Amino acid sequence: MIRALFAHSILVAALLLGVAKAQAQEMVQTFGAKSADEVMVLRSTTDIAVFAPVVETFLKSRPGLQVRYEQWGSNELYRLSRRDCREATGIADVVISSGVHQMVQLVNEACAAAYVSRLTAQLPEALRWRDELWGITREPAVIVYNRDLVPAADVPQSRFDLLDLLRPSDTPYARRVATYDIEQSGLGYLFAFADAQEASTFGALQESFGRSLAVATCCSADIIRGVAEGRYLIAYNVLGSYAQGYQREDERIGIVLPSDYTLVLARALMIPRAAPNRSAAEQFLDFLLSADGTLALRNALLISPLLETEEGNEGEALSTTALRPVGLSPALMVALDALTRETFLRRWRATFPGP
Repeated sequence: MIRALFAHSILVAALLLGVAKAQAQEMVQTFGAKSADEVMVLRSTTDIAVFAPVVETFLKSRPGLQVRYEQWGSNELYRLSRRDCREATGIADVVISSGVHQMVQLVNEACAAAYVSRLTAQLPEALRWRDELWGITREPAVIVYNRDLVPAADVPQSRFDLLDLLRPSDTPYARRVATYDIEQSGLGYLFAFADAQEASTFGALQESFGRSLAVATCCSADIIRGVAEGRYLIAYNVLGSYAQGYQREDERIGIVLPSDYTLVLARALMIPRAAPNRSAAEQFLDFLLSADGTLALRNALLISPLLETEEGNEGEALSTTALRPVGLSPALMVALDALTRETFLRRWRATFPGP
């Protein structure tokens, strides 16, 4: 319980300080003894403050290892990882990203090292691909709203409800709905692309966003904080792990798992082919898949309690049949096809033309 509360406090501190706002820039923190004989370089899109307790738990039984944690935006991490792959530059030992379509592409380009263990073999097929990519978290894409400013009758339990809120020409939610800017956020692009394939409501929802002057912005931290402060009333497709961490320190945040369907993300881990410290990377992967690692991820809310119980879902009970896991497979590479991506972004720009 103490560890869980500590993890929640760190998470909220990161959100309040806007850590994720610096996604375009590298942020670095070192964990472990300075006198350690080994260094493992971990590059990730996950906020350092969120993942720190997980890394610290891993290092408790490894006094001879130091972890250099680099936080990157998903698009920047993808470009950097591809460059390292092409140049066979051995810098990162572990890469973890929420842009799982980008990670599948990296594996397809032979950028990853293969690894098999008892723990990796136990993962469902949807959470491992080619024994070179593994899903380590379980996080829903949720609707976030301001409890103080959104009447209970207006809280959208589904995309259809959100459409109804935005449909009137005099809707009070004009300019007050936010979502990810999919050009800046690889995760945002992935969620939007998955919506387009999953739902008949996507076109109508996108049109409603444009008509009601919805806001597209870069980061989970900015979006969730904006809802708490009342700059936005509702946010769409926000990662539930970050939203729940904020909610536990700020009662103004409400969370809904959409009842029509809820996308579920598993952040993907890859060991680069040229990783200098492959042994430490393999140990870290096995730790994350172990009972101790799973507990650490749960405490950090990266394995979301929202998916395990109905507690926290303030709307109608969500059927497990409404969950739509984003599986690790070659199908995700369609989202990165140059023509497909440009066509999709062109439509997005028409919806959110900017200032």
